[in-house]
Amino acid sequence: MNIASFILPKAEVSYLRDSMTLRQGLERLRRSGFTAVPVIDVEDRYVGVVSEGDFLWDILDHNEQLENVTMKRVEKLTLRDIIQNGKVQPVCIDTNMEQLLGQAQMQNFVPVIDDRNVFIGIVTRGEIIKYVVKKQLDAVQY
Repeated sequence: MNIASFILPKAEVSYLRDSMTLRQGLERLRRSGFTAVPVIDVEDRYVGVVSEGDFLWDILDHNEQLENVTMKRVEKLTLRDIIQNGKVQPVCIDTNMEQLLGQAQMQNFVPVIDDRNVFIGIVTRGEIIKYVVKKQLDAVQY
């Protein structure tokens, strides 16, 4: 079984653009209510995931004295400057659920891309857990 039926499509996912300033990204992340979201480029290709911690560490790295942190300073950098490529690896649409288990242990969602690296959505850890539980319950019933 592939993961197509478990994907939460991009239209329903909070994500950021890599060209956004840190301020824009932080404001949008805050409004989303999530602690981490996918980042895509202008052509909708998957770039990575950015988390609250990424923002915090970058702000601290660029501001030696915390009392001097201003929003003007965080408007000069873009998400492209802080994203950690490769931190959260995406999977292809034809990946099966069993292959997702390892990745889902370390993050709340797994980004899904097509064969052109275009971001198409996510599979949440909750959906993976539901699938595994149902599969185990089905096995017990037989």
